[in-house]
Amino acid sequence: VQLQASGGGLVQPGSSLTLSCTGSGFTFDYYVIGWIRQAPGKERELVSCITKNGDKSEYADSIKGRFTISRDNAKETAYLQMSDLRPEDTATYYCSADWACSSLWNPQLVPYWGQGTLVTVSS
Repeated sequence: VQLQASGGGLVQPGSSLTLSCTGSGFTFDYYVIGWIRQAPGKERELVSCITKNGDKSEYADSIKGRFTISRDNAKETAYLQMSDLRPEDTATYYCSADWACSSLWNPQLVPYWGQGTLVTVSS
């Protein structure tokens, strides 16, 4: 039973990157999915979450208009499309699953928390 985040890498400012979060061993479409990031020395930040059927999503102000969350329940995968990346977006990105967005940021509160994928934005 796990969530697997992937797709991170080193990119230049202004670039785009798409992260994937794939679930296994549980009923993926029962859960709200979120993307959380944590930069070195900073607190975790919930950047986006999406409802079980994908009809609603929420975004942190810091990434609004640049990032788009989506999900494909048939593939048990959620995505975070990131564009116009900035150095301040550099962080380890995690995905998590729970019944509501409010708890997704905390690995101690949610039933599923994936290992992180590192995104580095640098010239």
